Amino acid sequence: MTTFPFEQQFVDAEAIAWEIVGEGVRRKILTYDANLMMVVVDFEQGGVGAIHKHYHTQISYVQRGVFAITIADEERVLKAGDAYFIAPNVLHGAVCHEAGTLVDVFTPMREDFVQITPG
Repeated sequence: MTTFPFEQQFVDAEAIAWEIVGEGVRRKILTYDANLMMVVVDFEQGGVGAIHKHYHTQISYVQRGVFAITIADEERVLKAGDAYFIAPNVLHGAVCHEAGTLVDVFTPMREDFVQITPG
């Protein structure tokens, strides 16, 4: 059986350390179980979320800042309060124009983001 150490009802975000994931980009995994994961990604101006794809469905909310979001062959500039949807296996990425934060939700959870310990 797989254990999910962040499977919590209430999360104190200040108690979770930032993880550096690229130049000008850091993230916090807030909570997850096998089916769902919420991650906060903080960008400095000019930070890049490189073009990539994964088998997870993703929905992201722009908490603050301004981002150029590319999904497949379309790019849009999004600002605080906007959101976007990414279907599985679709190429996507982000470039931060004004320092900001994205709140990403994945289903199923991103195993590649965590060290899963057999239980």
